[in-house]
Amino acid sequence: MHNQNSAIPKLPRLAGAALRPLPLAPLSLALTALARNVLRRNPGLFARLGEYRTKSFFLDLTDLPFGLLLDVSGPRARVTARRSDAQADVRISGSLAAFLGMVHGAYDGDALFFSRDLAVSGDTAAALALRNAIDDAELDFAAEVAALSGPLRAPLARLTGLVERRSGVALHRVGASGTWQ
Repeated sequence: MHNQNSAIPKLPRLAGAALRPLPLAPLSLALTALARNVLRRNPGLFARLGEYRTKSFFLDLTDLPFGLLLDVSGPRARVTARRSDAQADVRISGSLAAFLGMVHGAYDGDALFFSRDLAVSGDTAAALALRNAIDDAELDFAAEVAALSGPLRAPLARLTGLVERRSGVALHRVGASGTWQ
């Protein structure tokens, strides 16, 4: 785990602005496919959410021109990219790097909440259940994307490693082969 006192990388404002014209429908479809693949490969995530599986979660990505609405209540998960706020049971606000760092074990989730790098409103018990489910699953989003990328797997892995090294953003699980050590 990285030193919590080190600064969490920030996405340059220009990068966030460059993403503004991105069409959200294809992004939502791609993120939904990724979420369904993650849940298929990690079925314990549903069980770990328990009674909070019926809750909706809005990830307010403060350095991006959109947020993500997560809905795992139905038989199939859905992720919807939104340019505006969404009604949800839980709202978690923070930078993309803070979210990814928590998911990949680079940053301690409790420390991120206490330092206000991530802020929670709404059903905090549901937010804690989601964080615990993610911690238990030991997710690696780069590996999940690679699993869906077919013949582009090797070049995508090289690109992901390069972006991770240059940006400081945890795109792999900490300690995974060839990544954050």
